Amino acid sequence: MLRIGILGLGEGRSTMSAALQSDKLELVKICDAKEELCKQREKEFDFHHYTTKYQDLLNDPNIDAIAIYTPDHLHASHVKMALEHDKHVVCTKPFIDNLADARELLDLQQQSGKKVFIGQSSRFFEPMKRQRADFEAGLIGELITIEGYYHADHRWFLDKGWSLQQSFKWLYGGLSHPTDFIRWYLPDIEEVMGYGMLSANGARGGLKNQDTMHFIFKATDGRVARVSGAYTGPVQPVVRDSEMSCILRCTEGCSQADYMDLRYAVTTKTGEEQLITWEHKLKHYFRFEGKSHHAGEYQNYLEYFADSIANNTTAYPDIREGIGTIALLQAMDRSLQTGRPVKVKDVLAENGLTNQLKM
Repeated sequence: MLRIGILGLGEGRSTMSAALQSDKLELVKICDAKEELCKQREKEFDFHHYTTKYQDLLNDPNIDAIAIYTPDHLHASHVKMALEHDKHVVCTKPFIDNLADARELLDLQQQSGKKVFIGQSSRFFEPMKRQRADFEAGLIGELITIEGYYHADHRWFLDKGWSLQQSFKWLYGGLSHPTDFIRWYLPDIEEVMGYGMLSANGARGGLKNQDTMHFIFKATDGRVARVSGAYTGPVQPVVRDSEMSCILRCTEGCSQADYMDLRYAVTTKTGEEQLITWEHKLKHYFRFEGKSHHAGEYQNYLEYFADSIANNTTAYPDIREGIGTIALLQAMDRSLQTGRPVKVKDVLAENGLTNQLKM
């Protein structure tokens, strides 16, 4: 079993549930700077090994891996400290918020020999897992193009003070999910062009950055893809649409994986149409109130990571892919600001990453 410690008990709530219900994971200790939150999780899960000091996790010889769920701007330093203390790392997305930290982390990971896995959880939801398996089995042929979107009524986020800060951007907080779908199938994105705006609802609520965005991507092999996100307005009924989807259009078929609705539709190369749902797994994925904290997908990816360590294989997204996604998101951000297409290689070059990550 992979023995883990958890840093950050907000989002880390799902990781606690995952570890305590898995036969591949052993939860050793939890940590948060807020002792009140530690005590809340202690009571909720009847788990009595907490600390408010990260150093206690780092110094514990019984911990093999640290799962990091702290604010984005702390990820780089927390990952660095874990690697320096000979721990494997799971870090929630986005991996880091500054590419200037990337080279040091790449070097540290290579020197330590420890694995760094990015918790890009949406890949590990049931519809997306089935879609990927069908694609890899050749059920719908070769990829022509991919579309990803995340449209959700997240006006309730406006009640959180941090969402109204200048530093908060839905590009990273929301659109990073469908953008990861693009990179999963088209990893070599060369150029991106996007437009965005702050909606009337977002402006009234006090948001500082765009909450409505559309992007077009071009891969090095010429294929194109698109992503869109809208976060402060009503959404379609679930019988018509899903908040988040990944659509593959291929040479011999097409598929659509609907995230929140646990729904998957595919037209195979034989012309057969299938619709698959996983209502029986609702309690696995949504263990808390209001379909929040999708603990099931966390358990899926943590067990996948545990298997990769046991079998000495690479768990994807790994550190290189995680950094590449940040470079793409920063290129998208720059395109919003300039109104022009941006090449990802330029962002990498500015941060001395051309040789380490070729895109």
